[in-house]
Amino acid sequence: MASLNPPQAAPKWTHSPEEVLKLTKDAIAHYRALEDRVAALKPEEANFESVFLALAHGENHFNAVVEPLSFYQNVSPSKELRDASNEAEVIVRDFGVESSMRIDVFRAKQAAQKNIEASGRKLTVEEQRLVDKMILDGTRAGLALPDAEREKLTQLKKELSQTCLEFSKNFNEENGVVSFTLDELKGVPADVISGYTKRTEGGKELYDVTFKTPDIFPIFKFAESPETRRTAYEGFENRLAVNEPIMSKFLGLRRQIAKLLGYPTWADYVTEVKMVKNAKGVKEFLADLEQKLRPVGLKDRETLLALKKKEHDAKGLPFDGEFYLWDYRYYDRKFIEESLNLDDQLVKEYFPVSVVVPAILEIYQNLLGVKFVEIKGETWHPEVQQFSVWEKDAKDGSGFVGYCYLDLFPRAAKYSHAAVWPLLPGYDKEDGSRSYPLTAMVANLAKPTPQKPALMRHDDVVTFFHEMGHVFHGLLSKTKFARFHGTSVAGDFVEAPSQMLENWCFEPKVLERMSSHYETKKPLDAELIDKIIKSRYVNVGLFYLRQLFFANFDLKVHTDQEADDYTKLWNDMREHISLVKGGNLGAGQGSFNHIAGGYDAGYYGYTYSLVFAADMYATVFKADPLDPARGQRYREKILLPGGSRDEIDSLKDFLGREPNSEAFIKELFGQAAASNL
Repeated sequence: MASLNPPQAAPKWTHSPEEVLKLTKDAIAHYRALEDRVAALKPEEANFESVFLALAHGENHFNAVVEPLSFYQNVSPSKELRDASNEAEVIVRDFGVESSMRIDVFRAKQAAQKNIEASGRKLTVEEQRLVDKMILDGTRAGLALPDAEREKLTQLKKELSQTCLEFSKNFNEENGVVSFTLDELKGVPADVISGYTKRTEGGKELYDVTFKTPDIFPIFKFAESPETRRTAYEGFENRLAVNEPIMSKFLGLRRQIAKLLGYPTWADYVTEVKMVKNAKGVKEFLADLEQKLRPVGLKDRETLLALKKKEHDAKGLPFDGEFYLWDYRYYDRKFIEESLNLDDQLVKEYFPVSVVVPAILEIYQNLLGVKFVEIKGETWHPEVQQFSVWEKDAKDGSGFVGYCYLDLFPRAAKYSHAAVWPLLPGYDKEDGSRSYPLTAMVANLAKPTPQKPALMRHDDVVTFFHEMGHVFHGLLSKTKFARFHGTSVAGDFVEAPSQMLENWCFEPKVLERMSSHYETKKPLDAELIDKIIKSRYVNVGLFYLRQLFFANFDLKVHTDQEADDYTKLWNDMREHISLVKGGNLGAGQGSFNHIAGGYDAGYYGYTYSLVFAADMYATVFKADPLDPARGQRYREKILLPGGSRDEIDSLKDFLGREPNSEAFIKELFGQAAASNL
């Protein structure tokens, strides 16, 4: 192994707040100078090399500097560094707006395109795609508009960018708590309670529960008192009421921008570059799925309501015949425990973090033909693990793939969910050598307690497996230009590879391989594995109706021509679509960060891409999920091209035919039900 020296050094992570801002501003100045040079070309000097290639190389360098710097805001323990990183991102976004509005650069692109066509020069598929996308960028940015309208558009875009950043900053920095007595927490596992902050107030011992997933979700799932769950839910829903006016503002700005650009709605503007192509396609997809799911959801609801009545009768609690939002996770768990006798807490004991993480890495390495080598380099926090990634049979630097960082445990002011950042893309440099990618996964797995090591719920294992899918998309893609690298694919396809990989967490031999009881060291037995697999689509109707609520809210607010009372809309739509009563719980939309942070008019994509995920898995992997030959096919036909060709072409290449939704419907509803839909 000693000879395996990465041909590219890992980046440094010891920037000062001042450096973050200086380097960002320098990168902007550098790229602006390049744009000035391109804009100054005479029309006859504009060609593929002088315009498109020059700008592509400039983009590569620019992103390699600014992406890691704006990442600090999600992970750095230093408030000063987080603030500087956030400020740097604002500067970059503002410059992005300015850059996207440069009519002089756009005219150089148009001249170059014309000259390429006139010369009869044949570009490669990826080069042609670069030209097409760069021209489309200009038309979507409104560069065909008259001057006055274009100036107005620039102002609106800057304002939109800042408004969305403010929404996301509030989301990341939310630090509210809801407090309960030990009695009110009855039913919540002791190891969870031991992690809450305890204090005394008015002679009473209180436990402060944050709204972070590992703290609050056990209350939704386990607290026996409906009043405790309701209080927790109300706090959770309202934790970001401060964002209510901010959402109204950014939706208004988007309506104005869409109108200026000549699109019927913001959703039509967004979906033009997605696989679905327009808002009508999204509406039809969601309506069709809701029609199929509603009867299944109503049946699920009846089942859980009967369970609620039985428990309320036994405990002498009043029963009003309603199924509330704060009942869903509690009775969903109870139903799984009772019908399958599956205990979430028992399953968790088989998934110590120290076993699961290396096991998942090993599965991926074998499947995709790579190896991870841990290195002790510089990172942004002592808990972060750093790896160099290599082809499995690498003998020297030519087998280097890239770097991977894992930041897995919660801490103050850190991004509070699980996500992957493609911090450095891979691309061909000007001299023909390779610039290698770097991906970072940020998660919030449970920490050890005084009684037990850090354990993962099966859900957490699935999430980890999913996010590692994004990591490998970022590592194993190989494109000429950074803008097509890895997960730079259509937004309604980007989740499909990772969603497909979630299936491994419901395969018996995989579950056995990555489980080991923290005391006995034994893997999950066949009976428990069978129960986990059966639990996957229990109450699937209610689960997906909840997803459809989010997607429909997102679509409606981005297709409506007028503003609305979004708090009322959020609560009404949730009750109508997801079939659970909540009344007006407050401004829950304030926590819907997806539509401020890049998934606007795009939430449907989670479910849309599941159709492709189910098809890929059933067609290629189901017969032998750990087969490296199938892994190689996936690597070559899905991961390697990234966004350098149309996603539908990658899918057809992988499947050997056009994709369809049969596998998805069969997976959700079973063979018999699917034939009736």
